[in-house]
Amino acid sequence: EFKNQLIEDTLKTFEITRSLSHKGCPYDNAVAEATFKIIKTEFVHNQTFSNLYELKYKLADYVNWFNNHRIHSSLGYLAPREYRMITLKKVV
Repeated sequence: EFKNQLIEDTLKTFEITRSLSHKGCPYDNAVAEATFKIIKTEFVHNQTFSNLYELKYKLADYVNWFNNHRIHSSLGYLAPREYRMITLKKVV
């Protein structure tokens, strides 16, 4: 299990619950790392936020865009929400 006291203290300060898989299971880590890379390159790069409220507001806007408008090649060039709706229709 990964332990870093600074990270643990920061998560506790902001009341964030860490979500980790079991030792030896790399799959969710790969997804998380890919997602954070996209957020860093598309959202955070060259950005400055004047306060936490501005960061939260802009991040929420970015996540909305990412899920509802940004097309993804791995999803057949559909936005995640559109892909999910099509996939759910196939199941029902």
